[in-house]
Amino acid sequence: MSITHRRNDGPPAVAGRAAKPRWRARAAWPSSGRASPAGGLAAAPAGAAGFYIQEQSSLGAGRAYSGEAAETGVASIWWNPAAIARLRHPQAYAGAQAILVEAQVNDAGSTIQRPGQAVAPVGGEPGQFNPLQAGIAPSGAVAYPLGDRVVIGLSVTSPFNFTNKYADASWTRYDAVKSRVTDANVEILGAVRVTERLDLGLGLDAQYASATLTQALPNLSPLLPDARQRLSGGGWDYGWDVGAQYHPDDRLTLAASYRSRISHTLSGDVAVTGLLGPLAAANLATNGKATFDTPWIATLGARWQATDRLWLNAQVQRMGWSEFRAITVSLPGVTQVTPQDYRDTTTIAVGLDYAAAPDWTVRAGVQHDPTPTPDASRSTRLPDGDRWLFGLGASHRLSSGATIDVNADYIAFADSRVNRDDLAFAGTPVATRTALRGTVSGDAVVFGADLRWGF
Repeated sequence: MSITHRRNDGPPAVAGRAAKPRWRARAAWPSSGRASPAGGLAAAPAGAAGFYIQEQSSLGAGRAYSGEAAETGVASIWWNPAAIARLRHPQAYAGAQAILVEAQVNDAGSTIQRPGQAVAPVGGEPGQFNPLQAGIAPSGAVAYPLGDRVVIGLSVTSPFNFTNKYADASWTRYDAVKSRVTDANVEILGAVRVTERLDLGLGLDAQYASATLTQALPNLSPLLPDARQRLSGGGWDYGWDVGAQYHPDDRLTLAASYRSRISHTLSGDVAVTGLLGPLAAANLATNGKATFDTPWIATLGARWQATDRLWLNAQVQRMGWSEFRAITVSLPGVTQVTPQDYRDTTTIAVGLDYAAAPDWTVRAGVQHDPTPTPDASRSTRLPDGDRWLFGLGASHRLSSGATIDVNADYIAFADSRVNRDDLAFAGTPVATRTALRGTVSGDAVVFGADLRWGF
């Protein structure tokens, strides 16, 4: 949360993607001139565009998530609840993905203008290396058949999860210092084999999100130390998903699924400390709420067994990022709505699986994943850009009947620019303008493994 007013009407400076989730909210002073804090949520995952983490199975990661909606088994529940409809025995899986990002975020002429003073450099450390912390995305699921045509299941995933940290004295400090977002999605689902060709599935989702976000606030004199603000909060919210798989013959599977948006409300604490002189009245510690929506996801997928050993995969996802249109922050006596202006995106992936030996399958794939963030309002909390993902993977069937999946992915981020204009203490004689301009470059590697077994 922040006593800063966001302005996004300036042209972009130079932008690339280095890190995935992002939330932001800002509030101005009321006309009375007394400062009132508001909320800032921002996040940046590495696995997919916006603040979505798609690393939910090694099986999928190894082929760049090109066939998950049309795959069968518990490892594909996140993409399609109908994936378990054809199981004849109980099945489970557990796994994790390690996400390692190398990124550089550099100052490119950021400025600050305090009241009655000339425009000056924002100062601080001009280069920030690897602000996105390495992380682990765990996932798991279990499914149990009830007769020949009905299967029930439970899955746990982490679709929005990251930690981003800049130095306290970074040039980014008036926009972001630390961002920690964790998320857990628990899904209860059921699938039905309606006919010999058609399977349907339905899931109900309970999603817990929590966040801790910090940044600096400028005092009126450059000789004074910066103030600090901190927001922390969390809460449970709910959604649903549906899916279908159609098997026109034994070699081809066509699939479609839809995952609903989830409207989140984070309840927590807001603290502002270190404001001096005329700004001291804005120091506070209070309770607050921030509300925002995560995107809906519509998926089309296909898997075709071209030969006895070769499967070809394709998948298209439409991400409803325009649902993340604004963040509303409510504090005692103050409500602030901050537009986000995200745009819907389309992700395309193709890949293959090849049975190299009776107990070994290898796979590969490529995915193009565009950013939903607008160039004119990109912040240092989410220096996001278009990305290409290249995946390699393998599966080994053990003598016990269990299967081990492993993957190694490389993600190439397009260079991007930070372009963020803020007006702190807006509407008062002490309004302070900051204009952040920066460049971002980087790439990432993802390593993962999971175990699938029947019982």
